[in-house]
Amino acid sequence: MQERIRTEHDAVAYLRSPVAIRERCQQMLALACADQLRHFAYHPEKLPEVAAYVAEVTREAYPDLAVPFHSRWRHFGAGGLDRVAQLDEQLGACSAAERARCHFDLVMTSVLLDAGAGERWHYYEAQSGQTYARSEGLAVASFNAFSAGLFSSRGDYPWQADARGLQSVTEVALADAFQVTAANPLMGLAGRAALLRALGTVVEAAPQYFGTDGARLGHLFDYLCAQTAAGALPAGQILCAVLESLGPIWPGRISLGGVNLGDVWRHSQIAGPGLTAGLVPFHKLSQWLTYSLIEPILAAGITVTGVDELTGLAEYRNGGLLLDLELVTPRHDAMLTQIYPPEAEIIVEWRALTVALLDRLAVQVRDYLGVSAEAYPLMKILEGGTWRAGRRIARAKRPDGSPPLRLISDGTVF
Repeated sequence: MQERIRTEHDAVAYLRSPVAIRERCQQMLALACADQLRHFAYHPEKLPEVAAYVAEVTREAYPDLAVPFHSRWRHFGAGGLDRVAQLDEQLGACSAAERARCHFDLVMTSVLLDAGAGERWHYYEAQSGQTYARSEGLAVASFNAFSAGLFSSRGDYPWQADARGLQSVTEVALADAFQVTAANPLMGLAGRAALLRALGTVVEAAPQYFGTDGARLGHLFDYLCAQTAAGALPAGQILCAVLESLGPIWPGRISLGGVNLGDVWRHSQIAGPGLTAGLVPFHKLSQWLTYSLIEPILAAGITVTGVDELTGLAEYRNGGLLLDLELVTPRHDAMLTQIYPPEAEIIVEWRALTVALLDRLAVQVRDYLGVSAEAYPLMKILEGGTWRAGRRIARAKRPDGSPPLRLISDGTVF
């Protein structure tokens, strides 16, 4: 695909594709295999051990191997409460399409609020009497904020995320919804609020994706329905729609031809033609969102094809697993004590190795579990899986369960 890149438009299209994510991350792994990376060393002899650990964690969590897809929907059931069923009951006898729109509204706002919370933040839910942290806490907090109408401009219909509702979200309102105080800080709070307001502006300015009459996130479901052929929709097409429609919301990123590339970063050792030279795409939140949109699309009776064309997620649980089990190791001890922004080459290197090695791990994990790639796509490897194993080993290694590398988050990347 790289040889066909001749224009800015070609470069943008390539860097937004799962093909580009895999190619650039595999290029980073090839450098690691040749022992040419500046920050990390790769130890392929450890791969079977890591795969065995992931398989063990998977069997403990899902003894019957009936593993669901890795998506935001898993977190909405935190504490054993079926919150989505409660939402559906509130929606009543609405049409299947409107239910799907509401589910899109919910999951899109929740995913975009899902960047790392930090070690100190927690959320107390009066309904369940339970306290949650990290991903589960963010999911429950965003679910309750959505149900209370924080993202809706209609007092009579809280269950939507529309342009005017999103544009009105202030840092103070988000802090109140997420119970943020000086003693309960949420990483990147200002960035999250700004992201939601930018999202509202994008929704209003893109009627082709979000509709003209009451522009809302949920109308992306209608756009995708129009892209189906014989009742089927490729997963790559869902990702493309997410990246194209939401691209302008990402702050301070690399741009090509006036197009904001989002979760794309520079690394001096990565080669490529023309304007793509040195660039490594990940699109972590966008792929996480794509994974999460698949379920309401399936529930609406549409078949989703090519799910394994998407990649693993370049985030700190998957990446932390590789570091904590020493599949990759830092070349300098000081790397584990410093704090890094997402654009740092060490972080780009780590994230790229994570994506590439998740593909290699998937092959061995399936062998250990005795399942096929068709029955057990990468989305299940992550859920079963590498994300769960990364969290477990982090808790075993560090009391607060923090990642092995310390990250600066503006609330829009990890």
